[in-house]
Amino acid sequence: MKITSVNVNGIRAAARKGFFDWLAGEQPDVLCLQEIKAKPEQLMDATFRPEGYFPFFHSAEKPGYSGVALYAKREPDAVQTGIGWADVDAEGRYLEARFGDLSVISLYMQSGSSSEARQAVKYDFMDRFYEHLRELSTNGREYIICGDWNIAHKEIDLKNWKSNQKNSGFLPEERAWLTRVFDELGFVDAFRVVNQEAEQYTWWSNRGQAWAKNVGWRIDYHVVTQALKERIRSAAIYTDERFSDHAPLTLEYDYPF
Repeated sequence: MKITSVNVNGIRAAARKGFFDWLAGEQPDVLCLQEIKAKPEQLMDATFRPEGYFPFFHSAEKPGYSGVALYAKREPDAVQTGIGWADVDAEGRYLEARFGDLSVISLYMQSGSSSEARQAVKYDFMDRFYEHLRELSTNGREYIICGDWNIAHKEIDLKNWKSNQKNSGFLPEERAWLTRVFDELGFVDAFRVVNQEAEQYTWWSNRGQAWAKNVGWRIDYHVVTQALKERIRSAAIYTDERFSDHAPLTLEYDYPF
């Protein structure tokens, strides 16, 4: 089972940069997108509904903002659009598809980089989402939570960690929260199971020469339930082409789909 996740920073912009041409050759079983910045009615063109996939969208109420999508080669048994929290669902941040005992989730966590107010919104979501994750960890299903979590977990996960310790995305409180998700709830950072190397980044600032110099952050994840840990076969970050400020993250699992 091959699953790809990427923050496209505008699905229409990514399409113009060749994203769906790349997808046609890549052919993941499930594709999770974040920050699509479009409503479903703006995505009726065949480009956004590639043959062989069942597409699902959860858009933000605000035009040109946030939103997630999920494409699956197999029709899901059920799809949950939104997490059930009005403030979060208004921003289109959670989409879950169920295939038998497995759920694949496209998640776009808030960024707190724009203001203290948005950081407070992010912390509030993290508090509630922790309890949601606790429920998921005990309900007997397997989960692959793909997406932009907007947190670099450890020093190895970003280039300039020393100078970013007071910046959203690498704050001590955020990192400690993610540690609790892994250590206390038992979820697994799937990428690190098969790749412990440095300079494995999924996002680069548009400022300066961040992309050219590989001054990046690893803030995109597949976070999986404990039982899936032994089924992770490979992980790859695609950087040969640039479709957005994030790179596609693809993992393969020894799991029937």
